[in-house]
Amino acid sequence: MVRIAVMVSGGGTNLQALINAQKAGLFPKGEIKLVISSSENAYALERAKQAGIETMVISRRNYVSGELFDLANVTALKDHEIDLVVLAGYLSILGPAMIQAYPDRILNIHPSLIPSFCGKGFYGLKVHEEALARGVKITGATVHVVNEIPDGGRILIQKPVAVQEGDTPEVLQKRVMEEAEWVILPEAVRQVTEAIAEEKEK
Repeated sequence: MVRIAVMVSGGGTNLQALINAQKAGLFPKGEIKLVISSSENAYALERAKQAGIETMVISRRNYVSGELFDLANVTALKDHEIDLVVLAGYLSILGPAMIQAYPDRILNIHPSLIPSFCGKGFYGLKVHEEALARGVKITGATVHVVNEIPDGGRILIQKPVAVQEGDTPEVLQKRVMEEAEWVILPEAVRQVTEAIAEEKEK
């Protein structure tokens, strides 16, 4: 069984999509074993507890350096024998120690069609505000592998979403989540868990 950790910072809607997919049997070779939040106030922690998943809070502000923060995350993941890390609305930038500990084993969901509206500073409503300001007709979401460049890793899955007349950033954000993020993140997890499971069986 591929052991999965989900890292969160906020409400946890993408975490909920993964929990629902797991309950539906979408990734039979993987199981969410741990949820790590960068904020003790994240509602995602409640979602995890309701699903019977172990939780931890590891906040950047409790560490004097990014290196120690990374080390705390890596230690927690290794202690739980995690094989795959999924960033689901996780707002802290991961440092080299995390990325080196899990090469090609950290996935992120981003609410645009990378390379548009991505990189440092592009998260949450900011992404959708910029998309509307530029007047794009199609936006969407991307699941990619995490590397040292924010939103710069190999793309796994993308799904387009139409921008509609009169959209506000909030309305567009909700549509992108419902039509793209909640669809492609569980599918990416399914694909990667199957690949890891095959490697383990060799």
